[in-house]
Amino acid sequence: MQRRLIRFTSPRRQAGMSLLEIIIVIVLIGAVLTLVGSRVLGGADRGKANIAKSQVQTVAGKVENYQLDTGKLPAKLDDLVTQPGGTSGWLGPYAKPAELNDPWGHPLEYRAPGEGQPFDLISLGKDGKVGGSSYDADIKYE
Repeated sequence: MQRRLIRFTSPRRQAGMSLLEIIIVIVLIGAVLTLVGSRVLGGADRGKANIAKSQVQTVAGKVENYQLDTGKLPAKLDDLVTQPGGTSGWLGPYAKPAELNDPWGHPLEYRAPGEGQPFDLISLGKDGKVGGSSYDADIKYE
């Protein structure tokens, strides 16, 4: 019978990762996670802005339906939810209370008469303040 000699390699000869290589890998993983996280979180605001645009258009259509039925514009947006006193021809409710708030939870602004049109309907954007840019910009019915 032949015996085989088994040689054990010393720890110095084994290939492995140095501390510097491990740090570089961790930094790269962190950079990728930061990039992905900013894209995902930014997408939520972009989605809410698009929802606000369509919501303003939808509520404006409901205001126009109210006007067609009653012959006048509502005094306030709550008139779309509950029938105001002394109004004939009301066939509502035209909207649910939740539809009168934008996706950020701020109430839609309604003014009748509007500037250059019968009424204005505005979402004040993410910050809830007049003006702004990007996701804080006002979204108006036109």
